[in-house]
Amino acid sequence: MASNLPDYVASAQPVPLASRVPWYKSTAQTYAGIMLWFVFWHEVPMGSVLQPGSPYSEFAGGTLAQGLGVALLGLVIAALICHFLFYVVPGMLGLQSGLPLYIVGTSTYGVTGGFLMPGFLMGLLQYGWLAVNSFFAGVLLCAPFGQGPGTLAHAVVATLWAIAAAFMGLKGIQYVARVATFLPLIPLCILLLLFFATVGGLGGFQASALVEAGQRVEIAVDGGGTLQTKAALTSLGVIGLLCTYIVGFFATAGAAGVDFGMNNRNAKDVQLGGLVGILAATIFAGGLALLIVAGAHGGGTATDPGALQATALMSDIMGENTAAVLWYLLAIAAFPPACFSSFIAANSFKTTLPKVNPIISCGLGTLVAIILAVTGLAGNAVGVFTIIGASFGPVCGAMAADYLLSGRKWAGPRAGCNPAGWVSWVVGFVVGAADFIPGLVGKVPVPPVAAFVVGFVLYVVLAKAGLQSQSLEMPKAQATEA
Repeated sequence: MASNLPDYVASAQPVPLASRVPWYKSTAQTYAGIMLWFVFWHEVPMGSVLQPGSPYSEFAGGTLAQGLGVALLGLVIAALICHFLFYVVPGMLGLQSGLPLYIVGTSTYGVTGGFLMPGFLMGLLQYGWLAVNSFFAGVLLCAPFGQGPGTLAHAVVATLWAIAAAFMGLKGIQYVARVATFLPLIPLCILLLLFFATVGGLGGFQASALVEAGQRVEIAVDGGGTLQTKAALTSLGVIGLLCTYIVGFFATAGAAGVDFGMNNRNAKDVQLGGLVGILAATIFAGGLALLIVAGAHGGGTATDPGALQATALMSDIMGENTAAVLWYLLAIAAFPPACFSSFIAANSFKTTLPKVNPIISCGLGTLVAIILAVTGLAGNAVGVFTIIGASFGPVCGAMAADYLLSGRKWAGPRAGCNPAGWVSWVVGFVVGAADFIPGLVGKVPVPPVAAFVVGFVLYVVLAKAGLQSQSLEMPKAQATEA
């Protein structure tokens, strides 16, 4: 049977148990660094931006429209979904097999299909992350000079940022990795600093006043006319928006749990790494962002009563000069994540497109990221994360179904393109991307989670119907201690 395996599968070697490391030296600190990235937490109080680069939510009052309690509840629910639905199974699959995602994925999508899904898709979507990173890093770096999105200065900075990160991803990621462990301490310290500066205003925070201010927000657009906020969300709407934003942001990182799990020693490492690095870090970073914005408005610190973006309020909280320094520090701390995104993309393209010069393939991906950043499309973070969630929601769902159907273990590679995996992904992606499809807009609640559920259920149904391709035997046993 092993002769039926393509070389990239047959030659794969599991990480030996002797080389595994504790959860606090790998999984937890890496995931915590992702959730402490300012691009994630500074828009948690907004949920969805009115216009890319603006500090206003699409909805009056943003995710604070129903008060801090509802917002924090939605944040906790989203964090639980990220850990238990999107991360744990990939982490366990990595632990048991000792193999990376693009090998483990051959069980769900087949040895032919797995070459593209999830390996190539993971690499492709990393350029979406690079675009978002470049856009917001450009915003912070240009803010002290009064140059925002749409200006030449922002376009130049965002372009150079993307090119530098892509270059490091191709050539010098090992140097960035040496300092990446410590740079997440920068946003952690800044969050605590902002919290202590605004905590006194929490007692005066009133959600109704924030909603009223949001209802008066108007933004002039090119060609005439204005953009206005929509009505405030209900409690369920707030929870749903937070889950959409946070789960969409996390989706690819959840599937990458395979690559973290393959370096863990046991199941306890997998769980603790996620509980600390994902669950706790998400609640910490997102929760502080909510408290900071609420405290700034409750204490009368915020000069713009409708602004909800945490980084945009920093000049009111700390003063313009101090805020400029903090913005630059946040941008510096965001550079390693940009490099890691480029590094993952480069590895994916090198594996799936071995005959194409990586400078060309990665160069084209970087060009797309630059276009998204310069045009401002990457500034609609919730839109980008919704697409990412639509792409990887069904992947995580199908992998979870395959894992459970196989007796809580990796089933091994399957021949060709596994129909159960591919059909579940196509349907799941349509469901997850419903807000971008005419006629389906607004009809699918929490699209990234809905995509996961559809991918899971459909895979189970199709597998039970016999629509799984033949299992292939690996050259040697791949199972390890669980």
